[in-house]
Amino acid sequence: MEQKPPFPPFTKETAMQKIQAAEDAWNTKNPEKISMAYTIDTEWRNRSEFINGREEVRAFLKRKWEKEHEYKLKKEYWAHSENRIAVRFEYEWKDDSGQWYRAYGNENWEFNENGLMEKRYASINDIKINETERKLN
Repeated sequence: MEQKPPFPPFTKETAMQKIQAAEDAWNTKNPEKISMAYTIDTEWRNRSEFINGREEVRAFLKRKWEKEHEYKLKKEYWAHSENRIAVRFEYEWKDDSGQWYRAYGNENWEFNENGLMEKRYASINDIKINETERKLN
């Protein structure tokens, strides 16, 4: 049986551990590793895209980092309840032309009893920035 501690119900401390683990994993830019934190039948909404299942998560992440170069992410605790965590995040990346972006967003996460994420709903906005405006080097 797959498990990914810490497990719900979350305390503020364990919610923050879960958030840090997610940030660390996403900053590896390794779709296989990252996808293992989600249930086989996970449901996502990422911007306007709906993603269903671990295989679609892997494909999505692979496409993401083929486009988003020098990606760097920072997540922050917002709130939690029994098996849910809300985070605020920002990340920076540049495209093939060298244009830098900063993305701001919020995520709502829901976990199963084994600590795997069943649902991830992300609202994200990008802004163009100059390289000199980067904060997340």
